[in-house]
Amino acid sequence: MDRVPLLHRDSSEQTSSERRSRSERRSSGDQLRMAEPTFTKQTRQREEERRNRRTIQQVNPVRKLINDWFDRLVGAVSDGSLAGQEEEYASGRTKRDFMWNTIGFAAWGMVFPILTIVVTQLAGVERAGMFSFAFVMANLLYILANYGVRTYQVSDIEEYHTFADYQVNRIATCVIMMIVGFIITKVLGYTGEMFVMCIGIFAYKAIDALGEVYEGRLQQVDKLYLGGISLTIRSVAAFILFSLLLVITNDLGVASIAMAIGAGASFLFLTFPLTMFETPRSQAPNLQSVQMLFRECFPVFLALFLYALIDNMPKFVMQGAGLPYDNQLYFNALYFPAMAVLIIVGMIYKPLLVKMANVWADESRRSRFDLIIIAMVVLIIAITVVGILLMAWIGIPIMSFLYGIDFEPYAQLAYIMLAAGGVTALIDFLYQVITILRRQQVVMGLYLITFGFSLLVLILMTTMMELEGAVVGYLIVMSILAILLVREYVTQRLKFSRAKGRR
Repeated sequence: MDRVPLLHRDSSEQTSSERRSRSERRSSGDQLRMAEPTFTKQTRQREEERRNRRTIQQVNPVRKLINDWFDRLVGAVSDGSLAGQEEEYASGRTKRDFMWNTIGFAAWGMVFPILTIVVTQLAGVERAGMFSFAFVMANLLYILANYGVRTYQVSDIEEYHTFADYQVNRIATCVIMMIVGFIITKVLGYTGEMFVMCIGIFAYKAIDALGEVYEGRLQQVDKLYLGGISLTIRSVAAFILFSLLLVITNDLGVASIAMAIGAGASFLFLTFPLTMFETPRSQAPNLQSVQMLFRECFPVFLALFLYALIDNMPKFVMQGAGLPYDNQLYFNALYFPAMAVLIIVGMIYKPLLVKMANVWADESRRSRFDLIIIAMVVLIIAITVVGILLMAWIGIPIMSFLYGIDFEPYAQLAYIMLAAGGVTALIDFLYQVITILRRQQVVMGLYLITFGFSLLVLILMTTMMELEGAVVGYLIVMSILAILLVREYVTQRLKFSRAKGRR
């Protein structure tokens, strides 16, 4: 009798405890449900953003690459160091090096020809001739900004000079280039559109020269393909902005400034950070090392500058003779296919410069070095012959279509100019070879001799035959220089062989 109430009381207490527990769970559940909408909404938004990003990455790999690059760039800026970032791109990619160097060098080389076509179609023959002459002056000043350092830099295998030394050197030469360019425009009395156009093109080429030393650093660490990508983007950006602004404003000065801005943006957001990311951190610049770099490369610069002056002498002689600006357009239009020979040859041999330097450094392999030289000479001849055949077949009609001018009367001059282009490609290659031999100082004398011949030959022939005389005279002058360089290389090579025999 006494146990029943106890059992009943225990059961009642247990039931009451369960009710309180269920009530607490309901209260907790109500709180969770009240918080659930906000939590679920945020989670769903994040999931949707992730899915959208994955979809974009799958559908548009270019956008993914751009987003990843800017994430990396912003992260590095936030960290306060570009050079301290981990490298992400591999070296030693020979096929990729060749492909992107080819694309980049082609894009860079085609900026002037294609823009000349654009200006001819949009602004007329006379203004296109003015643009051509301004670009010719800019290309000559570009030699000053480069200071003949690129081949010296990429063949500096032991890194005797730090990359910081090369940067200081290049910044100084670019500043000098712009000062000299400004003085030239004032001496020539340019005003208005011609003055602004010259300054814009000079600035574009100065930025181009500045970016080139960073791309040389990438080649030095065997990542030439990254340099090719940088060069491609800079060239394409310059071309697009120039063309777009010319269409909108029909002002060559405004279009030229836009071209410089496009090149500057690509340098700031791609070339500079990419080089800092993907190359070892450089030591601080050394003033004595920078001074030595100026001294060591001065003969190279002077030789290259003299060569560029010789190469462009027909254009300056035509201008000095008072020929109309349209002659500048015709000469450059004929020269561009010849320049294609030079570009193609450069695409082939420039990726090999570091390997050629290594072959030459190993005395036991120098016979292989000679074979490389012979193979390149044969290849240059073959490319030139193919170019002449293509010009005779479809080249003249294509040129007439592109420029809107009948080039049939200039067919013979086009063949002569292509032959001159082959000779020019040979000269360019032999100069690089002599630089690898570290005998570049002897070349200056050869250029001085050729410069003297160029003044005599070109002034005489241009005065007598105008445009035709300028083209034929150009071939004669380039052939003289090529013969002198071949003779110099053979002489230096025999000296090394005799010195080795005496040891």
